[in-house]
Amino acid sequence: MKVSAVSYYNTRPFIYGLERSVLAPDLQISLDIPSEGARKLRDGEVSLGLVPVGILDQVPDARIVSDWCIGCDGPVRTVCLYAQQPISQLDSIWLDYHSVTSVRLLRLLLEEYWGMDPQLLSAKPGFREKISGTTGGLVIGDRAIGLEERFPYVYDLGQVWKDFTGLPFVFAVWVSTEDLPPIFLREFNASLAFGVHHVKEVATQSALEVPIDFNLLSYYEEAISYPLDALKRQALERFLAAIGHRPARWATQDQKSEFPAPR
Repeated sequence: MKVSAVSYYNTRPFIYGLERSVLAPDLQISLDIPSEGARKLRDGEVSLGLVPVGILDQVPDARIVSDWCIGCDGPVRTVCLYAQQPISQLDSIWLDYHSVTSVRLLRLLLEEYWGMDPQLLSAKPGFREKISGTTGGLVIGDRAIGLEERFPYVYDLGQVWKDFTGLPFVFAVWVSTEDLPPIFLREFNASLAFGVHHVKEVATQSALEVPIDFNLLSYYEEAISYPLDALKRQALERFLAAIGHRPARWATQDQKSEFPAPR
């Protein structure tokens, strides 16, 4: 089975679990930026993927197959708007080309939370160097690590959404475009759970790759929230409705009866 997963540090617990699963020999996993993983699933190049929730409406027969996600309940630390000026003084914002959901989230917050209408610019590689003056920039993923040291104004979209709604946020979910056997779903979700429950090992394994002053274990345990629990489902449906998408479709009518309970 061809599977797309996000190529960021926050996905490594999932990869850790899948690589140690009995399913591992039957999975062909590619690591992609979120927008590319979304395209692969939409175009049928993979049949299962960890994809941005902002593209669920674009994928035929998309159904969420897991009780695990990439989410947050407050600051997420790696989805932020950076600027040299307060947001009220920005007249334009670069939109990270890696992103789908975060761009939609920023658009929503600009309109409904901040009441602003700046010019939104489609970014290309190197856009972070263009964040200056009254032009801000949305940066997501690993490339956001350490940027808070460069810019006096940092708006964490996970925290802003929490301030706006009182809810956590879901950035990406595991989605399939076909019906998968219940036995596969149980093993798949057990593998994800195994990885999430071993974030200390994942952090140790990745320690030499991350910036020396970035605490990866703290990121896993405090910034990223992996269980797709009832409150996150509520937040997901609210976000999808706010951006004009249909409600999420789940793999089973009572998904939690099929999958191990998140911890």
